[in-house]
Amino acid sequence: MAKIIVTSILVDDQDRALLFYRDKLGFEVKHDMPMGRHRWLTLTSPGDEDGVELLLEPDEHPAAKSWKSALIADGIPCTMFGVDDVFAEHDRLAGLGVAFTQPPTVMGPVTTAVLEDGCGNLIQIVQRH
Repeated sequence: MAKIIVTSILVDDQDRALLFYRDKLGFEVKHDMPMGRHRWLTLTSPGDEDGVELLLEPDEHPAAKSWKSALIADGIPCTMFGVDDVFAEHDRLAGLGVAFTQPPTVMGPVTTAVLEDGCGNLIQIVQRH
């Protein structure tokens, strides 16, 4: 049986992405290795060093920028992260200057909010009830 070990987010600047995903969202660096002009830069959830790695992957493939632009234009997040309390996380992140395109919204068994990562992506945070 296969399992997810690495998933990617296409970013336009790895340094800016690292500052956002580490310093604002709270992920922890797992690997930061030079690979030519870029890096193999992965993060994990706090306290879950052996968990799924989030790869901050440069968006240099010719299709990447148009794909990202299409998602943004339609308001579609490229991924979602779980949080314990969407309202509290919204307030904390907004206090750090993070822009939201959707405030916390209760949707039946979940509460969601959508934010901009500053690297060309929308990210949804989700709390299950």
